[in-house]
Amino acid sequence: MKFRYTVPAGMLAATILLSGCSKGGEEAAGEAVQTAKASTAPSPSPSASSATSQADFTSAISQYREYVIAECDEFVKQTEAFVQAVKAGKLEEAKNLYAPARMHYERIEPIAEALGDLDPNIDAREGDVDDSEWRGFHRIEKLLWQDGKTAGAEEYADRLLSDAQLLRAKVETASIDASLLVTGAVELLNEVSTSKVTGEEERYSHTDLYDFAANVEGAEKIYELLKPQLEQQDPELSQTISERFKALYNELAPFKQGDGYASYTLLKQDEVRKLSQNLDALAEPLSNMGTILGV
Repeated sequence: MKFRYTVPAGMLAATILLSGCSKGGEEAAGEAVQTAKASTAPSPSPSASSATSQADFTSAISQYREYVIAECDEFVKQTEAFVQAVKAGKLEEAKNLYAPARMHYERIEPIAEALGDLDPNIDAREGDVDDSEWRGFHRIEKLLWQDGKTAGAEEYADRLLSDAQLLRAKVETASIDASLLVTGAVELLNEVSTSKVTGEEERYSHTDLYDFAANVEGAEKIYELLKPQLEQQDPELSQTISERFKALYNELAPFKQGDGYASYTLLKQDEVRKLSQNLDALAEPLSNMGTILGV
């Protein structure tokens, strides 16, 4: 659920918080933002600018739409199974289905955010919207984990499935361009930095690492689709991004458990800090991709 994005400020601010910087939070974040702006602003060469102006992103956009549709199909399918478990009163089954269903949504979240109220309807956390309007995954999450019951979640479950189906219908004709791809990749990492790596997103179920992995996978998919053009313009930047995706996955790997991930509550503070540092190390070069590609 996105409500604040400034890249890479959000990621750097998270690192500052997690590394226990001695300066005041806002002051330190402000300094970090200025430093980041100064150090990451790229200056593409005239030849690169000329070449990127002629770049054709048609294939990348078409492939991304196919990816979004496939993820959305699975999202609806798994959400339907989750909803059925909730309505049948199968508490443990519903808990087991919750995080895997969400992963398909988290991979394509930039698309949902571009489609009106679908993102807050599906993914708003408590306090993000007025309580009278709060529904979606996290409303049900609170009932399942904090209250330990499915009773009272039936209505929210039905509306969640309806919203998931509406998302699936809209992605067929959603407007997608190269700019959305680039900003979407960066926003996915910012999502991780601002809410997943801090344990804020899944405050009741503590399944944050599922979301963490899915956001990173969604960002990597976009990078892979734009990689051919990026390698033509700046092969060194492309190599750096590729290596930092690998480093982040390596840092996340110890927390993989079967087909899922460990509870966020099991992470130690230094492990959270390392994840955050690897995330920031990837976000910086990834945020330069759009400028290099001219989008």
